[in-house]
Amino acid sequence: MTATTPKRRRPARRLLVVVVAVLALVGIFFAVDAGLRSYAENRIASEIDAKLPEGVTGDVNVAIGGASVIFQYLTGSFERVQLTAPQLAVNGVPASVSIDATDVPTDTSQPIGHVDGAIELDQDALNALLQTALAEADAAPEARDAQLELGTDEVTYTGELSILGLPIGYQATAAPSVTPDALVLTPTGAKVTAGSGGLDVSRLVDLVLGGDPISVCVANYLPQGVTLSDVETTPQRVTITLESSTLTLTEQSLTTLGSCSPA
Repeated sequence: MTATTPKRRRPARRLLVVVVAVLALVGIFFAVDAGLRSYAENRIASEIDAKLPEGVTGDVNVAIGGASVIFQYLTGSFERVQLTAPQLAVNGVPASVSIDATDVPTDTSQPIGHVDGAIELDQDALNALLQTALAEADAAPEARDAQLELGTDEVTYTGELSILGLPIGYQATAAPSVTPDALVLTPTGAKVTAGSGGLDVSRLVDLVLGGDPISVCVANYLPQGVTLSDVETTPQRVTITLESSTLTLTEQSLTTLGSCSPA
């Protein structure tokens, strides 16, 4: 009996050795995979930082989702890549940007399957963009001096007009919407807040905002082929959502900015 006991235990020991070896290999695989994931994320972030358009500054963070990075790389595309830049600046205008890209090819010359994203601007940042748009549209000086305030699904302009030498305070509201390339503010109403309370303000919207919607071009801050899809405003910020199915990660694509259609 004592002579046969080691023989009976030997297969069990061999099986144990195989199991331990497999677990060790799995552990090594995941350790290498995690290291490659971190390397790939840092490499993509560095490439994007180096290829940001002129006038755009800030750090971009990258997270690669999905299963094994090694497996995804061998199949030729990453399942999901998330980009975040919470403190980006575009020509001095601060913005928070987040991008969610799916089916991202390892061949950067090929277009990404789909890109969804969002740009968040605070009130001061939106005011800066608005003043630029008003100046380009040759709006009335009173409109250029107006200050925009964010509200829930609306924006409000406050300022002062001089009518017949009398300073008249006004407040005008507008509804935000988007076209594929611009943020559009459509006047919805106006009222006098100080001065002659009996003033007829039926044409005040025309005097302040020109009667026509104000178009704030956003495409010229984005790579060509990225379009706007929606906008939401709260008292704290405006969130502009965007999308693309043609964007690539080449230097030419990232640095070639879009443009707005003539009004």
